[in-house]
Amino acid sequence: MKYGLNIRQDGALDFLSLGALVHRLDPGIIPFRKASHCDIHVSGGEFNCAANLSDCFRLNTGVASAMVDYPIGDLINERVRAMGVKPFYKKFKHDGVRGPNMATVYSDRGQGVRAPVVFYNRSNEAAGMLKPGDFDWKAIFDQGVRWFHSGGIFAALSDTTGEVIIEAMKAAKASGAVTSFDLNYRQKLWDIWGGHGKAVEVLARIVEHVDVLVGNEEDLQKGLGIEGQDVESKGKLDPSAFFSVIEKAVKKFPKVKVVATTLREVHSTNRHTWGAVAWIDGKTYQSPMAELDVICRIGGGDGYAAGFFYGLLTGASEEEAVKLGWAHGALLTTFPGDTSMATVEQVKAFAKGGSARVQR
Repeated sequence: MKYGLNIRQDGALDFLSLGALVHRLDPGIIPFRKASHCDIHVSGGEFNCAANLSDCFRLNTGVASAMVDYPIGDLINERVRAMGVKPFYKKFKHDGVRGPNMATVYSDRGQGVRAPVVFYNRSNEAAGMLKPGDFDWKAIFDQGVRWFHSGGIFAALSDTTGEVIIEAMKAAKASGAVTSFDLNYRQKLWDIWGGHGKAVEVLARIVEHVDVLVGNEEDLQKGLGIEGQDVESKGKLDPSAFFSVIEKAVKKFPKVKVVATTLREVHSTNRHTWGAVAWIDGKTYQSPMAELDVICRIGGGDGYAAGFFYGLLTGASEEEAVKLGWAHGALLTTFPGDTSMATVEQVKAFAKGGSARVQR
């Protein structure tokens, strides 16, 4: 046992995630009110980790999600396949008018002093209709799954999605998989149907089954109902605020063995100071700090999580795992879109102190 985790050494899938697949419309630096065209990125907090681990880190990964039989579903499914991720779909039929739909996320990139703006159309979303019994978890996990992951955005979609996560977590634990969860607390989503009180109740029931928790100090405080100090007064690059909240979190949820997050100071939309920390089986670890020239910040946290998970899945030292996550998250901000365009060689080189000199 390493890191306080019992990570199985083999399996048909190294990593399986459960969550909503979405498509993000990106007009670049132009705000939507003046946009004339958009790029389309396929995304989803949980899917991003599976895609990054497959495409960049060359692991065998899968995603369990909802899929609708209309052109947007076809577009998303093509991108899932292109990233090398094995799909496990609950399929829905589109009525040609109202849905069910694959959610749309609208997000410009901002520029300089102008921040990115993100809003949604998740009306009649197929993923929010998922309920316990929609997936044959026993059949999926009987193939051999080393690591199972889900997140708070999916949990917030409806009063049934959290129950699907709990059902899957139980099956994952029974099969011997490590379980992880990214709190990703989104007040707007919880307010639609349950509010903060419901969020704390549902997330607590999920975290009872979690080995590895991802989330910043705000996620831990709001998502788990844990009191903590004012992060703004300490500075966003000071890990002490995060570590102090972790102590309370693991006391409340003693089955959690690993907690990890990023540290980010936003100087402007395109200039960030970037770091990462982790609490692993009672000890704390911290990455170096990097100054980032950001093209698109969306997905950076998922990039860190994927690199960190890769480190743990491959038996890296605790320090290496944190640096791999930090390096991959940093590189991900240099690409448009939500998923990785980096190679594992680039990630390892940057984690070891690589530079941006021309490679000839």
